[in-house]
Amino acid sequence: MASPTLKLLCFLLLPFLSLNLPSSYSQNFIYNGFHNSNITLTGSSQIKRSGILQLTNVTSRLIGRAFYPEPLRFKNLNSVSSFSTSFVFTIVPIIPTKGGHGLAFIISPSTSFIGALPSQYFGLFNAQTIGNLSNHVFAVEFDTVQDYEFGDINDNHVGVDIDNLNSTVAEPASVKLARNGTITATNVSLQGGKPIQAWIEYNSPSNLLNVTLSLTSDKPEIPLISTTIDLSSAFEDYMYVGFSSSTGLLSSSHYLSGWAFRMNGQPQPLFLSHLPLLRDTKNIARSKGFIIGVSISATLLVCAAIAASLYIAWKLKRADVIEEWELTYGPHRFSYKELRMATRSFSSKELLGFGGFGKVYRGVLPGSKTMVAVKRVSHESKQGLREFVAEIASIGRMRHRNVVQLQGWCRRRGDLLLVYDYMRNGSLDKYIFEPEEGSVLKWAQRYKIIRGVAAGLLYLHEEWEQVVVHRDVKASNVLLDADMNGRLGDFGLARLYEHGANAHTTHVVGTLGYLAPELTRTGRSTTKTDVYAYGALLLEVACGRRPIEAKAPPDEMVLVEWVWECHAKGQIVMAGDWRLRGMYDRGEMEAVLRLGLACSSSAPEGRPSMRQVVQVLDGDAPLPELGLGEVNNDNASSRLYDEDYVHSYTLSTDQGSFESRAGGSTGGGVPLSPLALLSERAGL
Repeated sequence: MASPTLKLLCFLLLPFLSLNLPSSYSQNFIYNGFHNSNITLTGSSQIKRSGILQLTNVTSRLIGRAFYPEPLRFKNLNSVSSFSTSFVFTIVPIIPTKGGHGLAFIISPSTSFIGALPSQYFGLFNAQTIGNLSNHVFAVEFDTVQDYEFGDINDNHVGVDIDNLNSTVAEPASVKLARNGTITATNVSLQGGKPIQAWIEYNSPSNLLNVTLSLTSDKPEIPLISTTIDLSSAFEDYMYVGFSSSTGLLSSSHYLSGWAFRMNGQPQPLFLSHLPLLRDTKNIARSKGFIIGVSISATLLVCAAIAASLYIAWKLKRADVIEEWELTYGPHRFSYKELRMATRSFSSKELLGFGGFGKVYRGVLPGSKTMVAVKRVSHESKQGLREFVAEIASIGRMRHRNVVQLQGWCRRRGDLLLVYDYMRNGSLDKYIFEPEEGSVLKWAQRYKIIRGVAAGLLYLHEEWEQVVVHRDVKASNVLLDADMNGRLGDFGLARLYEHGANAHTTHVVGTLGYLAPELTRTGRSTTKTDVYAYGALLLEVACGRRPIEAKAPPDEMVLVEWVWECHAKGQIVMAGDWRLRGMYDRGEMEAVLRLGLACSSSAPEGRPSMRQVVQVLDGDAPLPELGLGEVNNDNASSRLYDEDYVHSYTLSTDQGSFESRAGGSTGGGVPLSPLALLSERAGL
């Protein structure tokens, strides 16, 4: 039996011995305020004099984070540990009930989120990283903005997220109590300016996650959220715990007053009376200091009234006006100042090129340091601008790895600034038609790119919430990211309509060489006209030349007709890009060329859908059957191109995409437009 001296010695050494125990054994901490606390702060977060931790202030588009400085062990031999945490937070919006975006309790393998964006992304993800299973991020969000992109239920909810912001479960923020056998829910305004205590508890054996809210120190018996969720695949062995918060167009100050955490057990309780809390602004007016301050301030305000009025008038004249209709799309709106800083005042050194509607600049967002492409559009019509922004905002909700992501916009007087993902390798046409020495795309790269564009078009035509007709599919609108993945961009001409509805007749828009024959007759852009343009893209990528080549021999001037001739002779592979010199898969080359001809059929019903195209490219469906009749078809364009037309075509394509009403001569001796010239000579 151990002696009393030995027992005393073991008791004294126990705290030191426990330092070397595995981190999964009873790890816990508590912050009753954050004065002199050991905590990691990044972004805009700071500890105020009172001891309260401020994650963000009311500046727009901020990110603030706070983490316990050491990683905790959440898995041991693939078994996830149970954990519990409680914390007290306060959200104060810049405008009552109009703030953003909220905060999230997070468990993550790292405290660094490279490229993460503010606004609706909470400083955790961006358009490319969101939804990636490799994120290993678990979050409970306290969201104060309804974002339709992520299917938010309202603008005041709590949600559980794994590697995404489409919550697996979400509930309107409320306190649930059991009274007389009946459960009642009392709504809680997350951005009401009052301290709110939250409890998050995960029981590993049952995979049960509970989230509970209260406006007092007492924990209700009924959780707001109680759901079964397996975190074993989301968690790594060691993870960090903390908080992330962000602001957007409208902003809020996000505060933490206290935080307790425990692994495999219940954390120590937090009592609101022991925590640094924000002062109640309603009681400020009752203090003597307030009365004296008001008296002095009144005198000063009278003296400064004229100067203040002049300053406010000057400021408003230059401010970005926020209209009621824009608040729907607020999460995607940038300030003009932010984009001007990003592009170094739209410096010519940052100019990337000219788009269909304006100039495109490279930029670096000052807050997140994310590289973006900023397109500057001139648009004088206020009503037209409103419709355009509403439609672009819809497109901005799309998420696909082969579609260039619209991150947001800014409106300033007659200018519209569109902010897109920055594509490091530029557009596809540069690599196909004007490659630098030794930079000719390999066949495997080309096949990967056209497969990606097909997947993007399939998403637009069939898989998104609305049907999107791009109307300008061409090599210059296929952009390449850092990994040479093809992404479809430039939605300036796109049109949206509901699934099952008929496309509307509009102006004929697009680029010559990619326009389907029926488009000039009907003026109706459909998914089939996109397929036709994609067929032209397939042929130019495989053959390494434009759809219409002015300097080519007459029998090779029109690409689709030349490929048809090669097909008729049984030598379709001979149309392949000579620069590849046989360094390609012959079967894939033939498949792409034949698929390009099928997509370029003069009859819309003869073209495959984009789903069929993807299946063919994936080897999951046979190639469509091709006849030989289209070579000599009277509606084919092989005989319609003479020197006058080629000259007109060259002038039009030098200016990018165009828009024109379908029809023939303009009359009155006015020269025909390129489209009208094509229509007349085709007998349309």
